Formats: sequence, C-alpha cells, structure tokens
Amino acid sequence: MKNAAFSIEELFRFLDAGVSAFHSTAAAAAILEAEGYVNCPESAAWELAPGGKYYTTRNGSAVLAWRMPKGELTGWHAAASHSDSPTWRIKQFDTEDKVFAKAEVEGYGGMIMPSWLDRPLTVAGRLLVRTESGIESRLVCPDRALACIPNLCIHFSRDLNNGMKYNPQVDLQPIFGGKGGNLKEVLAAEAGVKAEDILDADLVLATREKAVRMGLNGEYFMSGRIDDLECAYTTLWGFLQGRGEEEGRGDIWVMFDNEEVGSSSRQGAQGTLMADVLARIEESMGVSREQSIRARTNSLVLSADNGHATHPNHPEKSDPANPVVMGGGVLLKYNARQTYTTSGFTGAAFTAICKKAGVPVQVFANRADVPGGSTLGNLLGHQILMPMVDIGLGQLAMHSAMETASCADAEYMAKAVAEYYNTPIFQPKDGEWKLGL
Repeated sequence: MKNAAFSIEELFRFLDAGVSAFHSTAAAAAILEAEGYVNCPESAAWELAPGGKYYTTRNGSAVLAWRMPKGELTGWHAAASHSDSPTWRIKQFDTEDKVFAKAEVEGYGGMIMPSWLDRPLTVAGRLLVRTESGIESRLVCPDRALACIPNLCIHFSRDLNNGMKYNPQVDLQPIFGGKGGNLKEVLAAEAGVKAEDILDADLVLATREKAVRMGLNGEYFMSGRIDDLECAYTTLWGFLQGRGEEEGRGDIWVMFDNEEVGSSSRQGAQGTLMADVLARIEESMGVSREQSIRARTNSLVLSADNGHATHPNHPEKSDPANPVVMGGGVLLKYNARQTYTTSGFTGAAFTAICKKAGVPVQVFANRADVPGGSTLGNLLGHQILMPMVDIGLGQLAMHSAMETASCADAEYMAKAVAEYYNTPIFQPKDGEWKLGL
C-alpha cells in the first residue's frame, strides 16, 4: 500500500470485509502487519525503538498504529475514525417459536430501520470459545444468507407507505428459516468448534451486498458501512504514505469502536486507548511532563467521520449557504456548540494542506435551526488535549443498510491525509502556526 496509487477497489474490499467492528479491526491489522507494523499487546511489556512501527488493539474492535519519533519528541500527527456502524445486535442465539427459527435483536446506533427489511442478511462478529488454556475469540461471518427481516404486507398494513412507525421489538425481529434451525450450531460449525464450547458471543446482523460502483459514469459507489469505514480506510492509506522525515515527530492512526452509541466504552474515543499509548511511548522515551505538554501543543489530530451531502430530493434539509456536493472534496466541519472541534487555526491549517495536495475543501455546517449530530473528535479531545480538526466526506443515506458516496471524494481524502502526514506543523506561541508547506 505504501508508495502505491490509491485504489477504489481496495476501499471496496475493506468495506466488504468490515461486516462487524471486530472484522474491520482485523482487516486493518492485516494491512498494518503487511506493511511491517509490529503488534504490541496492551498486556505485554513494550520495547520500542526510535523510528519503529507498531500497533495495538483493544477489545478486538479498536486499533491504534504509530510510528515512533526518531529523535527528541516535538509533536504528533494523528487521524481518528471509527470501526462501528448502525446495525442489529443479537441478544441471544435462539428463541422459541412454533413456526420459525428466530433470534432476538436490538438496535445498535441510530439506523434507518426500514432499510434493513426484506434483504438477505448474515451474522457477523465473534464467538468466545472455551479452550484447554482458557478462552479464545473466533471471528465468524458465514458467506450466505442466514436471515431476513420480513415486512408486513401492504394488505395487512395500509399505512405502510404513509409514515408507518416501526416498533423494533415487534416489527423488526429477523427470521432464520423454519422451525428446528439452530444458529449456535451453524456458527459453531463455521468456526470449527463445538456448540457447547461457545461461552458467549458478540454478534450483529450484516448486509450481504458487496460495495459497487453506481451512476452512468460510475462516479458514485454504494455499500454498507460507508460511515465510517470510508474515512477509516482513506486515513489509513494516507497514514501509510508518511515518510517520517521529521526527527522528533511521531505519527498515529486510530480507529475507535462504539462511536455510534456515544463512544463511552473502554474501546471508544472517550476511553483511554490513545492516552494510554501516548503515556507508554513517552515513558519509553524518557519524556518529561513539560516535554509532553509542549509536544501535544505542537500536534494536530484529524477527526475523520462522514457528513451529509445535500440531498437531491430534499435540499431544504441542508444549510443553503454551504451545500455539500458528492465529488466536491473533503468536508471541513464547523459547529458553534463545539460538537465539532475545528477552530480557525486548525481549519486554516488543514485547508492549506489540502491546497498543497490539490484537494478541494467544502465547508460543512448544519442549518441554524437543526442541531445536527456529533462525532468522536470532541470526546477524544478530553483525553489527549491536542489541537483538532473535524473532517469527513459527503454521503447520502447515512445510517441506511446501504449508503452512497463519491469515488472521487475517497481519493481526495486519501491524498489530503497523505499530505498532512508529510507536512511539518509547529506552534511557536499561541495564535501562531508554522507549516512546512
């Protein structure tokens, strides 16, 4: 991947692989290992070398990679995204029913519920399996349709096309075939273990459709989980293009879990993953508290999460002064309530970097009468206290089972992030930034 041209097909493969947060983390870890990054388990002692390349995971659903500074620590470049997407979490393997094989589910994140109806679904996640030495995690995702969530026919629900309100407990429970099927046994066979050895599981429903180009000229693409695996992959690609030419600067790429439900978990942005890794790096380098504060002041973090493109059928939902066009470039996000972390300085710095890379930038702001959503940047900022900027890419149908985005925008993000990781940043005093452009 390093020194290779950006490939939209590789992004598609990452989207297809990321059927759960555990799978997207495993896919990212495989890319990092192929690029020579060494796994550092959190429970092990770390032996870190100047200029070394490392990564660690937490809960199997969050991953952080870094390049060590070669000299005395002066600052950090970092990019953060998230591994999870709205879906249905399986509460238990099998429930009693007189006709169908069923399993109870509950919503994870703020999804567009009807988009999950009447489409072939599979199950993805991890099984926690008893072994002779303890417990092991096994990833599973059978490559076939295991379930569907059937709609109520129009004859029984005349309001179906007039704003029907779905009750997740009643209307959105999946079926897994006819009576007598056993989901636990199917997943055990998939993992090559005995059903009785499965002690627990973290499982979700996943769509079966693959990422695909769309449009008369193939300029768009459709996939599940574009939010936020598009940003995760493009920032990872940019991170791997970093040349590490600054002796004292380190580089970080992190993909957190649980953004869609508030980021408050141990593996989320409000957890201590990045703060813990920074502390261990600084301790290994003999960095003083004063050096740490100075280095963090001379840093910049990209919080990368997609935003809403202006909808072709509902342009009135977007800020009329700042329309977001798919294919129009990277989004620079602003919010008066500080749910986005972009300041004048961080926005200016990122804009200058994009200009050098030849990447167009679009301002993303909500209508004044719409509060809008939030992302992980301001939550991560409480932990690491570094200057930050919120960015993303415009997409349609956010939180649908199938979303739509621009092929050109994906490459724009990758190029911008690569330029960012190769641009020296220094803040000699508050209110003044120097960029090595």
